[in-house]
Amino acid sequence: MRITDLIKKEGIAVCAAPADKAEAIDKLIALHEACGDLNDTAAYREGILAREAMGTTAIGMEIAIPHAKSAAVNAPALTAMTVPAGVDYGSPDGMPAKLLFMIAATPDGDVHMEVLARMMQLLMDTELTEKLKAAASPEEFLALIDAAETAKFPDEVKAEAPAPVRESFRVLAVTACPTGIAHTYMAAEALAKAGEKMGISIKVETNGSGGSKNVLTAEDIANCDGIIIAADKSVETARFDGKPVWSTKVADGIHKPEELINKIINGEAPVFKADKKAEASVEVGKESFGRKLYKHLMNGVSHMLPFVVAGGIFIAIAFLIDTASGVTGGGSFGTTTAAASWFMAMGKAAFNFMLPILAGFIAMSIADRPGLLVGVVGGYLASTGATFADPFAASAVPSGFLGALLAGFLAGWLLKLLEKLCDKLPRALEGLKPVLIYPLAGLGIVAVMMCAVNPIMGVINNALSSGLLWLNEHNLGIVLGCILGAMMSIDMGGPLNKAAYVFGTGMLASATTESYQVMASVMIGGMVPPIAIALSTIFFKNRWTKDERKNGVVNIVMGLSFITEGAIPYAAAYPLKVIPSCAVGAAVAGGLSWLFGCTLMAPHGGIFVVPTIGKPLLYLLALVIGSVVGMLMLAILKRPLKNEE
Repeated sequence: MRITDLIKKEGIAVCAAPADKAEAIDKLIALHEACGDLNDTAAYREGILAREAMGTTAIGMEIAIPHAKSAAVNAPALTAMTVPAGVDYGSPDGMPAKLLFMIAATPDGDVHMEVLARMMQLLMDTELTEKLKAAASPEEFLALIDAAETAKFPDEVKAEAPAPVRESFRVLAVTACPTGIAHTYMAAEALAKAGEKMGISIKVETNGSGGSKNVLTAEDIANCDGIIIAADKSVETARFDGKPVWSTKVADGIHKPEELINKIINGEAPVFKADKKAEASVEVGKESFGRKLYKHLMNGVSHMLPFVVAGGIFIAIAFLIDTASGVTGGGSFGTTTAAASWFMAMGKAAFNFMLPILAGFIAMSIADRPGLLVGVVGGYLASTGATFADPFAASAVPSGFLGALLAGFLAGWLLKLLEKLCDKLPRALEGLKPVLIYPLAGLGIVAVMMCAVNPIMGVINNALSSGLLWLNEHNLGIVLGCILGAMMSIDMGGPLNKAAYVFGTGMLASATTESYQVMASVMIGGMVPPIAIALSTIFFKNRWTKDERKNGVVNIVMGLSFITEGAIPYAAAYPLKVIPSCAVGAAVAGGLSWLFGCTLMAPHGGIFVVPTIGKPLLYLLALVIGSVVGMLMLAILKRPLKNEE
């Protein structure tokens, strides 16, 4: 689908001067409305604003591409606007947006992703973008787009002509980033342009969020000199067995395309051996063990993230509905009204998949498709706490996200070892491996492993509960508040978190001032981690990637709603930096809450149960101080990223 098929001259505004981002969005929506693209302008605006709330759609280079899928759209369409003076759009590079496009997509299909991918390929041409910014009329703007598309995709214009005999490609490439949007296509375009400049024929496959495009064929692979893999997540590599392969991060595909192409042309890339061979692919692109760990981890985190965000927001909505209905706490808060109960159930349904998805895709990244089962089951067992004595986890303690990380990595590596051992089996059993041997043995391995690990969590939980009771009985209130706060943030759903929370809710039954202070320290400790991370993505942007900053804002909502799980993707990606920072910040908040004499009579709800909080302003102050402490410690532990990162 061509860009010029989606945009009309009536949908283009040149030399506009919006005062801010909100006005720029309104102008672009008005252009859609004028072109008859919408059947419900208000609903479409809600979709655009919801997408912006997840993170800015400015991509840098003075370009922004807001987009939304909505039933309010009659047919896929595009509008555009030039802003010579620029408008602040929250761009990751700090530059004002001067060239804006707005994509309106219908709910069915992935048209918006196809359009976004094509636009990224066109807009990587800085000469074209400068001409578009300087266009004096909608007609000139359209003509520039049309000419660029015709030059970039000539086969679409001459589809009726017989296809010429295609030459073999000297270099092949695969690009992929965790979200599969901007960087995937920016790297692909940079490699393609570098190949053209160097006179090297190159074909690039993009593994984007809308699926793989321009897929490399068996003929392509057989005839090429070698393959570049520029990716921050796992891609299918078994097809490259016996070919020179250079593996690197996606940022190198954007910033060092000529250098990567020369690695192939000059014969510097090692020959890739499929995992089943003795010569495992540890030397591909001289990739370090730490880099491989990061890629496996990000494969799990990127797939888990939608479950965290969507589930967390639904739970927050449940609290909001109950608050609006006059409910002020209690054990059923968030499920008192029918509407709140529905949102809570749906949110928890998404959350229930969070840890199995994390572990499943980590294991799949390590052991390919056979690893998916062992990871998913391992993550599920970590979330339930199943043991040999209590396989249905009726009274077990979950091992939380740390247990899910353990399940993903260990189960993946164990299954990979199993695959190597199975190479010695007769060839007649080859067909049984993926459908019987791997699933059956994999399930047994992960079930035994997690049922052996989870009881340890139960022992830890009982010991912690006894220790907390001792502190409470000996009037060590501030120390108890600090410990409870830290415990809530260390493993986010594991035994430490559960021990603190169960202790806090159990103390409510005694209905004393001290018991309410315990619950206040528990809840504030669980609120700090997501807020500290969100503040860090706002005030220390150079510590985080664009995708991490984009999801940071959502964590403010989750933290204020006492949904600690919003911090899990960041804690999973950088455990040695995020967990200590959050634990210290939460400990400070928990201790200050006790020192200030704050109390809480509700077991959940965050800011939505303010009426049940004693000394709410001091409680808010403790939350702010603890979150800032966590943010500052995180800024110290996590170094600024390099430009290519």
